[in-house]
Amino acid sequence: MTTTPTPRTTCRRARPEVPLGVWPVTQRTAQWQRAGRYLPACARHPGKMLPELARRIVAEYSAPGDLVVDPLAGIGTTLAEAALMGRRGVGVELDPRWAALAADNLDHMLEGPIRRLAEIRQGDARRLDDVLGDLVGTVDLVVTSPPYGCDAGMIDKQAWIAGGRLCPADTLNYSTDKANLGHARGPAYEAAMAEIYAACCAVLRPGGHLVVVTKNTRREGRTLDLAGLTVTLGEAAGFGYLGHVIALHAAIRDGDLVARPSYWQTTQVRHARAKGEPAHLVAHEDVTVFHRPTSTSKETAHAR
Repeated sequence: MTTTPTPRTTCRRARPEVPLGVWPVTQRTAQWQRAGRYLPACARHPGKMLPELARRIVAEYSAPGDLVVDPLAGIGTTLAEAALMGRRGVGVELDPRWAALAADNLDHMLEGPIRRLAEIRQGDARRLDDVLGDLVGTVDLVVTSPPYGCDAGMIDKQAWIAGGRLCPADTLNYSTDKANLGHARGPAYEAAMAEIYAACCAVLRPGGHLVVVTKNTRREGRTLDLAGLTVTLGEAAGFGYLGHVIALHAAIRDGDLVARPSYWQTTQVRHARAKGEPAHLVAHEDVTVFHRPTSTSKETAHAR
């Protein structure tokens, strides 16, 4: 389903009209999408991409045989789903724990020749050209979901009820290393993501696509327009902004949306409203779609 929206306004500046789509990617819950396929240990990662969303992105913006890269690979969802659809997938993950889990997950999910289609490399997404080496300039599609610039962790409700921590310390913000992007906030987060998007543009082939999955978050009563920030940074890196997709986190049943908020999401909204904040349950993620022009402005200036 696609419509033509009115011009979008972000916290930065007005945006031109782009196609808007809606994808129902949670007709089955995230747990059921992974059940029996992904290793149980994957549940400890605080920011996993929905398998159905990864499949939809790969299907829409690549073809069998294409090279798909995820520079913030996490547990390897993008790579596994891409390989199962006949694409080659290469993931880059900075934290050694998640890189090891992603490799184990690929071994678990993929068999025979399909396993050879996917690999994980440990490294820094800001140095993507160094990590990918001779693959630079041949990448057809970059798919990623960066940290959302807010606190994230794997909720342990039973421990919390018993008087312990809500989130185990080793799951907070993706890494115990404070230099990890998961800990970045404000200008530091923007600067790091600007480097990553510039690196993505450098490794893509001309005409290749970048697809970024984000969710707007609230911090200290204010909304972070992460989708708008992504568009700003993507364009600054040399990308053309092609479209926007609403990836529903609510199921469609008999023409209605059925949200499935977690206990923690519901509790956060109730507390915010009790303080007078106009908070609501977020039932979608934003999928922003970009392409690398056949020649970037930097290349054009250099040619001149």
